[in-house]
Amino acid sequence: MPAPGQTWGVSVEPNILLDALLSESGLSHAGLAARVNAAGRGEGLTLSYDRTAVTRWIGGQRPRGRVPDLLCEVLGREVRRPLSLGDIGMRSPGSVQGSPGIPLSGFVDAATALWRSDEKRRPGVRNATPLTGTDAVIPVWEWENPPEDTDVSRGGRDQVGMADVAMLRAARTHFEGLYRSAGGVATRDRVTGFLTGEAAPMLRGSYSDAAGRHLCRAVGGLVGIAGICAYDADAYGLAQRYFHQALRLAKASGDRRLGACVVGMLVYQSLWLRDFRQAVAFAEAALRTAGAHITPALTADLYAMQAKAYGHLGDPSGVARCARLAVTAEGRIRAEEEPSETGYVQPGLVDVQLAEAYLSLGELAPAHEHARRAAGLPAHPRGRVHRLAVLAHVELRRGRLDHASALATAMVEQSRGMESQRLRDRFRSVRQHLAAYDGAISVQAVELLDEALRVPL
Repeated sequence: MPAPGQTWGVSVEPNILLDALLSESGLSHAGLAARVNAAGRGEGLTLSYDRTAVTRWIGGQRPRGRVPDLLCEVLGREVRRPLSLGDIGMRSPGSVQGSPGIPLSGFVDAATALWRSDEKRRPGVRNATPLTGTDAVIPVWEWENPPEDTDVSRGGRDQVGMADVAMLRAARTHFEGLYRSAGGVATRDRVTGFLTGEAAPMLRGSYSDAAGRHLCRAVGGLVGIAGICAYDADAYGLAQRYFHQALRLAKASGDRRLGACVVGMLVYQSLWLRDFRQAVAFAEAALRTAGAHITPALTADLYAMQAKAYGHLGDPSGVARCARLAVTAEGRIRAEEEPSETGYVQPGLVDVQLAEAYLSLGELAPAHEHARRAAGLPAHPRGRVHRLAVLAHVELRRGRLDHASALATAMVEQSRGMESQRLRDRFRSVRQHLAAYDGAISVQAVELLDEALRVPL
C-alpha cells in the first residue's frame, strides 16, 4: 500500500486538497483561521491562529490536536458537504491512504486538486521530486493486481454522455499534435487548463458505470499527455504523479491496453532518469499484464526501450534479445488497428531506440545502421529532431565530424518554434562533443547551437 501522504500520483506535500477546498469555500486564509478559532472556543479551546498558520497548513504542516477535525467542520459547512480528514489532506499520522478500492470520487477530488495547483503554478507542486523505491513502484503494482473497480458510476449535477467523451478524445489528439510540433514547455499550460476547466467538471458529473468507464479512459489519455508535457519541461516529479493518475484512471476504465501505454510513459521517464533496472521491470510489467490486449506497436516500443536499458547496463545479450523481439513486433504493426495512444510509434522509432542501445555498447556498425535508417524515414517534427541528434552522436563516435556538424545544423533549423527541455538536452550533449574539435564547420555548428540555447524557455 502507498506510504502515508502518497496516493495514486497525488502528494499532500504541499496540501493541495486543503488548498482546493479553501478556494471552493471562498474563504480567505484569515477568514478560515478566524472560523477555526471560533469553532475551538465552542469546544472550550483557546486558539489563536492567523492567516500565516493557514499558509503553513497548505504548505504541508498538520496542526495538532482537534484542529484537523475543526477544519473538517468549518470547511464542510462552507462547501455544504461532510468532509473527512482524508478529504482535507490530513489523515492521521501512520494511516494508509490510496488504493484502487477507494471510491473513485476520492481519487477524483485529489486528482483535480493537483491539476488546479499545477494550473496555478504552485511551486511545491511544480517542483515536486520524483517518488523513488516502493512509492514509485506501488501504482504499477496496484494497476496489475486486484481489486478492480466494480462500479464507477456517479451522481452529480450535470449529466455526462458519449458526446462529452468524444470531445475529450478529440482534445487529446489536439494536444498531442501540439506537443509534437511545439514541445511540452509550450503545451503543458494548455493541457492543465483544459483538465481543470473541462475534464474535472465531467468527472464530478453524473454518469452510468458504462459511460463512466469511457470517461475515465478519455480523461486518462489526457492526463497522460499532461505527464508527457511536464516531463518535457523538466518537472519530473509532477510528470510521475500525472502518469500515476493516468494509470489509476486506466484501471477504472477497465482498459488494460491504456494502462500498458501509461506504464510505457513511466519507462521513458525511468530511462531519462537513468533508472535502467526500473525501466526494464516496468516494461516487463506492461507486457505481462496487458497480455493479449497489448498491440504490436506498443510491444515493439516496450522491447526497444528494454534494449536501450540493457545497453546502458552493459548487457549485450539483453540488447540482442529485446532487439529481435522489437523488430518482430514492429513487422506486425497495422496503423489502422492501433489506438490513438500508440500513434507515436511511427516507422523508425524502434530503429532510433536500438541505435542508442548499440551506441551504449560501443557497437558502432549496428548503431549507425539503425540511426541512418531512422533519420531517413518520415516522422513528426519533434521526433525528426530527436533522430537527427542520435545520428549526430553516432557520426561523432565514428569520427565523421563534417556529417555530424551538418546534422547538428539541421537539428537547430528543424527545431525552430519548439519549446522542449528534452531537445535542449540533446543540443547540449551534441554541442559538448562538437566543441572538442576545431574544424570550421564544427565551430559554425557550435555557434548555432549556442544561439538556440541562449533563448530562455
